[in-house]
Amino acid sequence: MRDEAELTDLSRSSGQQIPHFLQDVVFHGKFELLKTLTPEENAHCQRGLYFQDGQRHVDYVLTYALKKSSGGRSIRYSTHLLTENAVARSLRRSQHPSSTEKGSLSSQTSTLSNVDLHSPGETFSGQEDQKIFRREEFEGKLRDMGLELEIDEDSKILGVGFVKIHAPWSVLCREAEFMKLKMPTKRVYEVKKSSGVIEKLNLLVSKVLEPLHPHVEEPQPKNIKHLSHTFSREKQHLFDLSDKDSFFDSKTRSSIVYEILKRTKCKAKYSMGITSLLGSGVYTAAYPLHDGDIDEESTGSNDRKLLYEEWANYSVFYKYQPIGLVRKYFGEKIGLYFAWLGLYTQMLIPASLVGVIVFLYGCATVDDNIPSMEICHQKNNITMCPLCDKVCSYWKLSSACGTARASHLFDNPATVFFSIFMALWAAMFMEHWKRRQMRLNYEWDLTGFEDEEEALKDHPRAEYEFQVMQKSLSRDPKKQYKMEKLTCRDRLPAYMTNIVTMLLMIGVTFAIVFGVILYRISTKAALHMSSNPVTRNHVQLTVKTTAAIINLVVILILDEVYGAVARWLTVLEVPKTDKNFEERLIFKTFILKFVNAFTPIIYIAFFRGRLVGRPGNYLYVFESYRMEECTHGGCLMELCIQLSITMLGKQLIQNNLFEIGIPKLKKLIRYIQSKQGTFQEEERQKKLLRYETDHFLERFSGLTPEYMEMIIQFGFVTLFVASFPLAPLFALLNNIIEIRLDAKKFVTELRRPVAARAKDIGIWYNILRGVAKVAVIINAFVISFTSDFIPRMVYQYMYSPDGTMHGFVNHTLSYFNVSNFQDGKEPMDPMQLGYAVEICRYKDYREPPWSTTPYEISKEFWAVLAIRLAFVIIFQNVVMLMNDLVDWLIPDIPKDISLQIHKEKILLVDLFMKEEQVKSINLENSAFAASKHSRNNNNTTAQPHLDSQIHNYQHN
Repeated sequence: MRDEAELTDLSRSSGQQIPHFLQDVVFHGKFELLKTLTPEENAHCQRGLYFQDGQRHVDYVLTYALKKSSGGRSIRYSTHLLTENAVARSLRRSQHPSSTEKGSLSSQTSTLSNVDLHSPGETFSGQEDQKIFRREEFEGKLRDMGLELEIDEDSKILGVGFVKIHAPWSVLCREAEFMKLKMPTKRVYEVKKSSGVIEKLNLLVSKVLEPLHPHVEEPQPKNIKHLSHTFSREKQHLFDLSDKDSFFDSKTRSSIVYEILKRTKCKAKYSMGITSLLGSGVYTAAYPLHDGDIDEESTGSNDRKLLYEEWANYSVFYKYQPIGLVRKYFGEKIGLYFAWLGLYTQMLIPASLVGVIVFLYGCATVDDNIPSMEICHQKNNITMCPLCDKVCSYWKLSSACGTARASHLFDNPATVFFSIFMALWAAMFMEHWKRRQMRLNYEWDLTGFEDEEEALKDHPRAEYEFQVMQKSLSRDPKKQYKMEKLTCRDRLPAYMTNIVTMLLMIGVTFAIVFGVILYRISTKAALHMSSNPVTRNHVQLTVKTTAAIINLVVILILDEVYGAVARWLTVLEVPKTDKNFEERLIFKTFILKFVNAFTPIIYIAFFRGRLVGRPGNYLYVFESYRMEECTHGGCLMELCIQLSITMLGKQLIQNNLFEIGIPKLKKLIRYIQSKQGTFQEEERQKKLLRYETDHFLERFSGLTPEYMEMIIQFGFVTLFVASFPLAPLFALLNNIIEIRLDAKKFVTELRRPVAARAKDIGIWYNILRGVAKVAVIINAFVISFTSDFIPRMVYQYMYSPDGTMHGFVNHTLSYFNVSNFQDGKEPMDPMQLGYAVEICRYKDYREPPWSTTPYEISKEFWAVLAIRLAFVIIFQNVVMLMNDLVDWLIPDIPKDISLQIHKEKILLVDLFMKEEQVKSINLENSAFAASKHSRNNNNTTAQPHLDSQIHNYQHN
């Protein structure tokens, strides 16, 4: 009676009279459901992982904005919920319904659809009505594709309706064959191990590293592997189908459903799959479900909980990642990213050790460094020319003692060795990754995964089809839409906009760098005018540090702006496929963010102090701002300060603080907006079902931001490593946190991404190779032009009277007669040092004022310049040759993997040969049995006729 009352209430609230036959179906179906569900199945159902029958798994969820009727319940709920649950149960009662029953059910469903579309008493706007119609049509198409749907509009989240989707076995098999998924067969084989000493060494290493491995149970022994083959419905007997529920895991099921959602099109205007419907607001979200709760206290642990305990946890930072489980849960594309990030972090360990040794070498030899000793010597009474006009006065070279000693920490002979080492390190890293990638391809059954198979998934994007449709309709609106393509002429305005906007954004970066230069110049002059002696004594440090912080803030802001601009420009181009869209977006974002991050550093390394002029003839900007010059210790120290602040700031603020703080802030905002009545957050979370809980998680926006921050970091580690040997160490410390931070974000903060197949990291590998090659050139120029390595070598071997560095400082300083100052540019306080100055010194290779060619560039300058250029050429070619040698010596495919791939091909051929033999034997047996049966029938028919002839003969 309670069920009948509920039906009466439901009918009354919806304003519709539920048909009598449907009331009977629902009543008996609900009664049978309550009888068949066990408490455990009911618990599964309540958690939201299954349909209401507790048997069909929810493979995908669609959400939409829900408009309630005046009765408080949506009309759609009263029709679709009854249709999906009642009629589906009726279908399950009979495995082979009669044609009459089929027609009856079809007519019932049609009647219900009409009821749903034309419910009286509704007050929807035209736009909402159109959305409902398109939603109905799309879901009908999904049912035609074989998917099973269940609607929930009575959830605990107000204003949100849920469409739960389940893919039955027949649909999974059909789509797996269409997508050419490789599935494990019944055939298993033993992976060949190394023999002799190598095997013993491997066993020893594995025992030593045992504590570093995560506690994740392997589904099968490491030396046993299933032979995989592309799934085929005709060859199902080859696959292990003993447990059909687990044959297709949740990752594969959701990716299959997503493929159906992408290619299912409606007749409604501009409806071209789920991406189009999401963009137009017909649906608000689409996502697969996580496997369960991370704090679930149950006997059976799910993969998500296991990942949280053994991967997304800071307490296991020292352990290896469970890459196999990551791939199983998130798919190959995300698995490859974390495998690459893990390998990159491991490779940073030797680079960090060598960088620390180089830094410690600088610390140990700073007291023995002759140039810094000469600068710091108090008896070395060298008067230097003013660093700015008017307000700056003469100064003693010994006051630059601290800067000179600090510069030696990074500017010493060991940095040249470290630059060569890092160039070879980058080559080793690329080769090691290629080998690691091939091993993962073999372990994950991606060895036969080709681009033409991936092309099956590269459906045209909804935006592309929309533009093509508009183009077709603009030519002849009366003709039916016909699939065409966008030509270069159609995209020409977008291309021009891209070029102009990219140049404009790069110009903005240059303008901001120029603004920071003016800030440094004006601030330095203002601080020199200060009456506080402490302020005047720390002008250089104050200006350098504040300018670096300003650059960091600007970089962080422009990074967000440039990311949005790059996406907008890519959307304007209307790329055809998702792959094209992603590659173009990555290219634009990388160009803009790379220029943004490295322009201030490139300016300090290669331009600052080059276009200064000389005392008495300085170069001015806007006729009032004198171009800044490097201190006597060189620009390398300031380059180190800029590089360290930018790198550490981006890692701590952008990569870590933003990634932790912004998701927490968004979650807090969603909590405040969705807080209902007197419910507390913990109580409400306990009552939410799985698909409702996942609705509050952040949408997965792709791996581009994750790769981008690591590529920029790779640039910091390799491009200017000659000026900052500690960069690999800071990158290592950051990545140890980054891995667990990203893992926690994927497991707890984001909706589960749709699993995507991939055999490599795509365009990112080409960007890495490009950065590594550019790093060789930049480090050659940093060593040659930014540091004093070449001038020191030239002096020691060409000009030093005793072959030592004694006298090097005096050799690099030129003379200037203070009477040659321009009017109005001389110091306002020429007696600041306590005596009148007639000759001051400045760092440059120029002729003295008493020479026949005063202040002209000296021959020493040209000698140093020639050797600098020669060093760049030799360094670049030698390192490139060594990189090519490393590339040639290390094969891309490990030998054991190559042998195993060859073995798999032989086993596959053997498997199919045996199958053909079994087929031929079966055919022969069936043919023999048929012929024998035919002969027996002929004999049985002919025998009575023969007996009759004999009888007649005897009678006659």
